[in-house]
Amino acid sequence: MRSGDFTGVDDEVRRAAAVTRRRFVTLTGAAAAVAFGTNLPISSTAFADEASVRSDPFTLGVASGDPLPDAVVLWTRLVPQIFDPMGGMPDRNVPVQWQVARDDRFRQVVRDGTATARPEYRHAVHVDVRGLQPASEYFYRFKVGKYLSPVGRTRTVPAAGAKPSRMRFAVASCQNYPDGFYTAYRHMVNEDLDAVFFLGDYIYENAINPVGGNRNDAALEIPDIFQVAPDTLDLYRLRYSLYKSDPDLQAAHAAFPWIVTWDDHEVEDNYAAGVSRGNKPVEDFLVQRANAYRAYWEHMPLRPLQEPAGPDAQLYRRFDFGDLMRVSVLDTRQYRDDQSCGDGVKAGCTEADDPARTLMGAAQRTWLADGLAGSGARWNLLANQVMVAKQRNSLTDPPLVNMDAWDGYTAERQQLFDEISQRDIKGVFVITGDTHTNYAADLKLDFDDLNSPTLGVELVGTSITSGGDGSDSNDQLALQLAANPHIKFNSFQRGYVRCELDRDLMRADYLVIPYISRPNAPLSTRASFVSERANPGLQPA
Repeated sequence: MRSGDFTGVDDEVRRAAAVTRRRFVTLTGAAAAVAFGTNLPISSTAFADEASVRSDPFTLGVASGDPLPDAVVLWTRLVPQIFDPMGGMPDRNVPVQWQVARDDRFRQVVRDGTATARPEYRHAVHVDVRGLQPASEYFYRFKVGKYLSPVGRTRTVPAAGAKPSRMRFAVASCQNYPDGFYTAYRHMVNEDLDAVFFLGDYIYENAINPVGGNRNDAALEIPDIFQVAPDTLDLYRLRYSLYKSDPDLQAAHAAFPWIVTWDDHEVEDNYAAGVSRGNKPVEDFLVQRANAYRAYWEHMPLRPLQEPAGPDAQLYRRFDFGDLMRVSVLDTRQYRDDQSCGDGVKAGCTEADDPARTLMGAAQRTWLADGLAGSGARWNLLANQVMVAKQRNSLTDPPLVNMDAWDGYTAERQQLFDEISQRDIKGVFVITGDTHTNYAADLKLDFDDLNSPTLGVELVGTSITSGGDGSDSNDQLALQLAANPHIKFNSFQRGYVRCELDRDLMRADYLVIPYISRPNAPLSTRASFVSERANPGLQPA
């Protein structure tokens, strides 16, 4: 395929939206079941009848992710029909052309090729584009027959020996579709970001009514099958289809490369490794987990290394942004011991302090320790799912703490903190999701000693929608501030966190919107903090 093959497309089916550095205009897509393809050449037996695609197949947009100095993953899915388990596609291989260019008009095409969208993966496409330049902006698009996809913008990371002066990224998580509108993403696309970190709960397994819950859109006509919690592969695929049909989510994917990890709702609320909170037999639950992991990988811009093998998938991985920042992406769900004392918020649960208990698993724990010890970066970021800092939820002694978070695995947390302290690892900060609440916290070597050294900081971002409209504060949040002097700020509003680093200083802005039950909410900065690399600890900006 040459770049000229993308010319001559009818205006009525042209999907290459105009782009700028900060704004991507995408079209509304409808949802359906999804698919997969690879960047392998089309075999001699591949079906190449593009005429079998009779309407726009790019209804779920495009995405990029997992950037490296010379590579990035590009993603799309061919879904011409909404809520069709097959996506409205033929049960055959379909060739998908792709281009990467220096400019948004594709006058300077630098890479192109053809991927195969395969029916056994519901015609999703993952292209691991190699041979790119470090720290560079690119634009990309796909084509099937006469149909062009929206244009996406992406960016590679700085080279290993580079010394970047700064970088900027956003932190997002928890986007329960029926809770409301993804307005935060509409604002996010106007940012100038190097990447977006999504920290879990991309989908939820709860029931969705025909009008989309709080979205209350009678035109949606969401099928009754969405009233059923997903456990099969097709049901998980349909759930992703609905979520990814949202135009604001599509715009955010098209605007920046994403680095993603999962938490629990991608499978089931508060599951632990092979343990279902619904008391399903382990064998049955692992089949469900395999379906959920497969659907997740099919729908995210992830490399083949992350493709699941049955119920197992290695999602923890590492990214270096020159010598400015090393990122360790964690998986605190797949390998964990079951939550202590029956899960929930408990006081005096001695099981939570058992040194044999693990949240990360032995292999991931060793990988993380080695990565931190061997880091030459100015900053060391842990992209994490559940809150690391101690969070006392009562003024009692002992206090109520969350068994699902790191408070339920205190020995492993202390082991990690001791390694950071003993090896004098600088620039440690953690970004976290899960709680639907903003928190800004200092990470103390001993949370029970106010004079204990501060090892780093934790930025817990609130949800995109989960939890509804929310509020700035409430009695429980006020109690948490009183009970946890290392927590400097909290808020139950929706939104995201924007982080900016230079060589010596980290700044975090907590950006919030007042409501998500109706569209077009304004964005404001609720709080801002800075922390020095050489002297960690959050201070108001």
